[in-house]
Amino acid sequence: MDSHSRHLTLLGATGVGVGAIVGGGILALAGTAFATTGPAAVVAFAVNGIIALLTALSLAELASKFPQSGGTYTFAKKAMSVEAAFAVGWVVWFASVVAAVLYAIGFSHFSLVMVTDLWQACCGEVPDWLVHPAVKTVGAIATTVLLSASLMLRSAGGGHFVNVGKVFVFGLLILAGVVAVARQSPAELSTAFDPFFTSGIGGLVQAMGYTFIALQGFDLIAAVGGEVREPTKTIPRAMILSLLIAVAIYVPLLLVITAVGTPPGQSIREAAVANPEGVIAVAAENFMGPSGYWLVIVAAVLSMFSALEANLFAASRIARAMAVDRTLPSQIASLSGPHKTPIRAIGVTAGLVSLILIVLPDVSAAGAASSLIFLITFAIGHLIAFLVRRRSHRRPPPFRTPMYPSVPVLGGACCLALAVFQGIAVPSAGMITIFWLGLGGVMFIALFRTRASVLDASNTAINPELHTLRGRTPLVLVPIANPQNALAMISLADALVPADIGRVLTQTIVVPPQDWTPQLDDQPIVRSQEVMREILHASANCGVHIESLTTISADPMREIARVAKLHRCESVLLGLSKINDVAQASHLESLLGELDANVVILRSRKDWKFAEVRRVLVPIAGRGGHEHLLALLLGSMQRSRMLEVTFLRVMSASTPSDEVRRAERDLQRLAGDLCEGSQVDVVLSSDAIAAVAHRCDEADVLILGVQRVGRRKKLFGDFTRALADRTDCPIIVMSRRG
Repeated sequence: MDSHSRHLTLLGATGVGVGAIVGGGILALAGTAFATTGPAAVVAFAVNGIIALLTALSLAELASKFPQSGGTYTFAKKAMSVEAAFAVGWVVWFASVVAAVLYAIGFSHFSLVMVTDLWQACCGEVPDWLVHPAVKTVGAIATTVLLSASLMLRSAGGGHFVNVGKVFVFGLLILAGVVAVARQSPAELSTAFDPFFTSGIGGLVQAMGYTFIALQGFDLIAAVGGEVREPTKTIPRAMILSLLIAVAIYVPLLLVITAVGTPPGQSIREAAVANPEGVIAVAAENFMGPSGYWLVIVAAVLSMFSALEANLFAASRIARAMAVDRTLPSQIASLSGPHKTPIRAIGVTAGLVSLILIVLPDVSAAGAASSLIFLITFAIGHLIAFLVRRRSHRRPPPFRTPMYPSVPVLGGACCLALAVFQGIAVPSAGMITIFWLGLGGVMFIALFRTRASVLDASNTAINPELHTLRGRTPLVLVPIANPQNALAMISLADALVPADIGRVLTQTIVVPPQDWTPQLDDQPIVRSQEVMREILHASANCGVHIESLTTISADPMREIARVAKLHRCESVLLGLSKINDVAQASHLESLLGELDANVVILRSRKDWKFAEVRRVLVPIAGRGGHEHLLALLLGSMQRSRMLEVTFLRVMSASTPSDEVRRAERDLQRLAGDLCEGSQVDVVLSSDAIAAVAHRCDEADVLILGVQRVGRRKKLFGDFTRALADRTDCPIIVMSRRG
């Protein structure tokens, strides 16, 4: 992300959080809290604030280490598998979309309340069309579309004037309430708060479960982290600051509402039961008169508007982050306009919001599902924060949560407990979540898994720390029989698995002749020692730390398979002097069938140095199942040098032009997934082997895949053999596990 794209300052990032948190949640849920637990609703919001602060600390630590857009999805991608990351991103995107739906409806509702009250005051009777249910839906959709268009045309997400306006309005309400409280006698105040726990501790926990979502929104700052300046400092500060602002408004407001918001003889719980949606407006009218009512309406309109804008802004960034990783269609990832905004991601998000507004006019169950999803993903966020801190030995997060591991453990347990409560209290929320997750799973397997896993392999190879963050220590086994290959083999092994991330295990095999008597003939041992000497020299020259193993076996191929299985090797790197040697290749093909590991086979010249490889030629004949391993290999090579990679497709000279163009498009898309910045070339020729062999003269290495004729049957194939016979270009042949 370049400096132009990082446009959000501390004020702008805090504005995203304040826009999402402050106002909408408390106006919608304060009545529910009061009806459930009475005056103890103040405690429910305060305790939820503590849990939210614990969550903000964990997410802030992750955001400081991974300052890219996507929020919890990005964190899951770094510390978990691509499949788990998709599941997290898919449901978080849905939760943000549903939150936007709720705020769009809320904005439309309170706007209509304002309009109808003004109409009635000025013009008398309100026309029927103005109170028709469809008007609310149309207003919600229109607001969503207009706000989305606005987000497409500018880089910022939070409306500063709207945020300042609503904070000012809430400040006036609190100030007026404090003045009213000062006029009350101690006996009156005591009566207002008695009984404090109307439903005991159980009611308090219920109120916490219902209202925690009112503090959701600080996480949206992490969701737009790729657009924040100085993210390692700004994101943690903005998340904590926005949450503290929300709590500083909510707790005093609830206190004054409880103390002076009801007429004599009526408790706040009774008022909330009678009118849960309008309890704050009624309470403000009680201690401020009509001006208090209008202040609440204005606050509601501003709050719903800013929360809708913040959720649209963040949800579109989550969608784009997923599209960049190919877990959603890659077209959504494009940036357009002078401010480089994700216009397509915003459009898709707004379209989904509008669709839900049309097909689900009653979205209460979907809203509960949104709350459940956020709680679950917050719990996952705590788990990821715990794991990342443990696994980030070499590069710890710039911002580190105090009292580790107490914060992620306690915060995660609280979020999980509230999620369980939400699932029990609103079973339909769990059903909606499961349905959406199932729909996403089917789409991922059918449409996204192949490209997403290929790109993930490339990213993992380019950034090997991801192995460590995911708790993996990959091991590559390197059997070496020819001492002249030692240098090339070890340098290639180090590219596949850097020593500070994984392990390189070299293997020398003493092959005893029949009726071998070691006391009389020690030549096999001497040869093994010569190989080991060259391995050690090569290791020292390359600066690669290796482990070494020497075994004795009359069947080297079977011994390699045994050691690879025993040590659970992720990859096996083999050297082969002649691929076109049928007997030698046949033994190797039998080994490929036994190994449950990625296999990379190298045929090179004596003077070939892997470190000097720059020009790479990759013939492609469609998707052959090796893209994952090819992305891993090319990504590993890109870490230490600039590569010139050419993907070559040879087609028959009689191929129709439209088919050639389609093949070129497919090849460009594949090349983009495998190695960014690579070249593609589609050649028409009646002799594919000659066409590829001719291009080998311009390459430092040729990369091919084995031919798969079954799960346990892999062959070099006639093409590979013939090509190896025609060129002395170094060749790497790959075979993916399974």
